[in-house]
Amino acid sequence: MKRPQAQMTVNFGHRPFVYDIDEMMRLEKDTISEEIQATSINGLHSQPDESSFLKELVSQFLNHDGFVETAKAFAEELRTESRALQFGKETSPGEPSLEEDLDASNRQQIRAAIMDGDVDKALKRTNAFYPQVLQDHSPVYFRLRCRKFIEMIRQTAELVEVSPPKPVKALNGHHEESEMEIDDQKPELEDWDQMETEEADTAAKYQELLEDTLRYGQVLKQEFQDDPSTEATFKEIFSLLMYEDPRRSPQAHLLDRASRLPVAEELNSAILVSLGKSSSTAIELLYQQTEVLVDYLGETGGAGAFINVRDDFL
Repeated sequence: MKRPQAQMTVNFGHRPFVYDIDEMMRLEKDTISEEIQATSINGLHSQPDESSFLKELVSQFLNHDGFVETAKAFAEELRTESRALQFGKETSPGEPSLEEDLDASNRQQIRAAIMDGDVDKALKRTNAFYPQVLQDHSPVYFRLRCRKFIEMIRQTAELVEVSPPKPVKALNGHHEESEMEIDDQKPELEDWDQMETEEADTAAKYQELLEDTLRYGQVLKQEFQDDPSTEATFKEIFSLLMYEDPRRSPQAHLLDRASRLPVAEELNSAILVSLGKSSSTAIELLYQQTEVLVDYLGETGGAGAFINVRDDFL
């Protein structure tokens, strides 16, 4: 400042800026996005056009993850579309085929069992179709065993429900009560007895399942006691036993059905590796490579700094 009593005002973002920097950034991002959309990828694949390449990515993803029926329906739709465009001719060689994939069917059954919470069925079918997989991938086997323990906890939690209000069992204590009044109480007493029986059955089932869960947990802990890498997982899953209703505990996310998916995908990847195939789909690899590349470009403050692959394109 060159003059006495001169003042300077600084704005660190607590007030709107005079210059609309947000609008400038939006316009710059729109320009970069338009450039990305206009970029041809025909030189990056062997398919005749971009549309065929994208269809191949989707078809490969469906077959890779064992969605057999969906893959068949998708391939049939592509064939129908191709015949219509070619005036009734057969599908061009570039279209995905509709071959029966027994391996994909087996993997689909295993995946479905895990997603249904039936880990025993998944283990049985894995050992039947791919006997070496669980032996060669012990971390996957461990996660499956832990998932079964979590499913047992979830089943016990579902039995712990708030009991409905019990019907009032009181009878009029006066001896002069009429026979009609006593008869009117009989349906109420029958409801009471039925509810008591049902609650007793539920309590017995709960106790039996809880005991089975505790025994399974002890066997599981003993089986992997020599592996120090399992300690954190055991601490997490065994903490569910500390709560009367684990669905309201800090570890409630473990009981969520969505938490089955990572286990199913990990086992599916292990099976594919055992078959000499890639553990990841082509579209997953494409996404991962793109994200790394964009992050690298953004480190220098260039166009990559304006793009977030996950937020902008997924």
